[in-house]
Amino acid sequence: MIALLLALGSSLAYGCADFLGGLGARKAHVLRTVMIAAPASLAVELLLWPVLGASFSAGALAWGAASGVASAAAFALLYRTLAIGPMNVLSPVTALVSAMLPVGVGLLQGESLGAAGLVGLPLALAAVVLVSAGHGAGSARPSRTALLLALGAGAAIALQLIFLHQAPSDSGVAPLIVGRAASSAVTLAAAGLLYRRLGSDKPAYAVSAAAGVLDSVANLLFLLAARSGDLAVVAVITALYPAGTVLLARGLLAERVHRGQVIGLGTAAVAVSLLALT
Repeated sequence: MIALLLALGSSLAYGCADFLGGLGARKAHVLRTVMIAAPASLAVELLLWPVLGASFSAGALAWGAASGVASAAAFALLYRTLAIGPMNVLSPVTALVSAMLPVGVGLLQGESLGAAGLVGLPLALAAVVLVSAGHGAGSARPSRTALLLALGAGAAIALQLIFLHQAPSDSGVAPLIVGRAASSAVTLAAAGLLYRRLGSDKPAYAVSAAAGVLDSVANLLFLLAARSGDLAVVAVITALYPAGTVLLARGLLAERVHRGQVIGLGTAAVAVSLLALT
């Protein structure tokens, strides 16, 4: 139950971070937004170091760095995917892959589900697709390139979560610090190479920093959930993060919540209840 609650918190934090990051990216190039969000994220994790501790063992360094590189790759592939579109087809593909791969790894590592879990897990996967899909999903057919990018983005997100899960359980927040440092270095290097294309628009500093803080909170909650529960369950609950984005967009931007998304939210509630019984 503790792992489930932590995973739900991680999902909500990821959804809020994506919402704020999207708002920030509307005012300036997305890399300018990340250049503010990344240091804010790293600052939060450094502040957590004295509280939660950090052991920079070889395993923590290796898995943390791997998660950071995967995070940077996920960022680049995801935004390239959504730029090509159609978003209402590609976003569910990305979310589903990001959920299924950790589930597969967890089951291969010997995790088992009870009867309720065997029903709840497929329902949760279905909810991931429904919640992240917009209206008119059949109105456009994505290109082969777009589908490959969507699959790559989902795989990169999944690898980030898997690598964090593989880090030693006694390493504290060391994997998060190392991972954030690695992803920040990759992102800042990309920003330097593309500097002339970034434009002169200033980013929304407060919104971008808040997105970075929430992303760090989400990573921390996922790490704690994965250490206290099964990866198969934690990953699929975390992958419900589009629900937070959808609800915030509805409440703050008056964006319409489509029928399929409402069904997805209801399905997610049922799935979480079933997984709580496992």
